[in-house]
Parts: sequence; C-alpha cells; structure tokens
Amino acid sequence: MRLWSLHPKYLDTKGLVACWRESLLAQSVLLGNSSGYSHHPQLSRFRSTIAPPAHIISSYLYPLLSESVRRGYHFNPDLIIRSPIDISIEVTVGQLKYEWDHLQTKLSNRDRNKFEFNRDMLIDGIEPHPLFTVCYSNNDIEPWEII
Repeated sequence: MRLWSLHPKYLDTKGLVACWRESLLAQSVLLGNSSGYSHHPQLSRFRSTIAPPAHIISSYLYPLLSESVRRGYHFNPDLIIRSPIDISIEVTVGQLKYEWDHLQTKLSNRDRNKFEFNRDMLIDGIEPHPLFTVCYSNNDIEPWEII
C-alpha cells in the first residue's frame, strides 16, 4: 500500500489508479469493514490525528478524485464517505523527498513522459497532497517507511 504524500498530479496513470484503489482499501480498513491491511504502517498517520481516521482518509480521496476528473478518468465519487472535516497532517520534507525519489524511479521505468515532466522539479517546488502540510525543519523519513 502506498498512500503518497505527493500531490496526485505527479502520479502517472498506474500510480493514480493504484493510489485510488489503495486509499479506498484504507478507508474500508479505517471504518472497520475490512481486516486486511489493518496493521499497515502507513495507516498510523491517519490514526494519529485528533479526527476520526475514516474522515481523514475521505479528505485524502477527494484530491485523487479531482485529479482523475482533470485527466478524464471515471472514478466513482460515491465510494468516498462524506466528511465535513477540514484538517491537515504534517509531512516532513525528508519524507516528501524520499517519496519523490521513489516515484521518479518508478516513472523512469514505466512512464518516460511523466518522468521527463517531473525530472527538473526542485524539492522546494514539489507540492504535497492537499491533505498534508510540509514541515521544512525536519529532514527525517517517517519511521513506518520501509527503506
């Protein structure tokens, strides 16, 4: 499961579709409707907020849906639970850089056009997923990340 901290616009088609499906799975897990992946380390950042984790994941899904609409895809908005919560989660600049490098490695193998588009971005210019706020004073990678 990869729930990217990066803005969905940087993902290629496979990455966006996979993130959508894995986020829906995370939503199901956080609602208690699925036992699979219930101990997945990436879910800890949603569980550690003051808001109900299932509401946080809905806030994560909406930007994925918006990106899919922008690209002309047909993701089903009815699969997202409705949530009025407006919250952000902090992500370290180190985590963002780690994910950026990880994504670029994937793109270099499977989508050269997206790789070329992303290639010259500087880490300070990379947008996080709208749910996240970047903490520039911290270069750490999240402890749940498997390196």
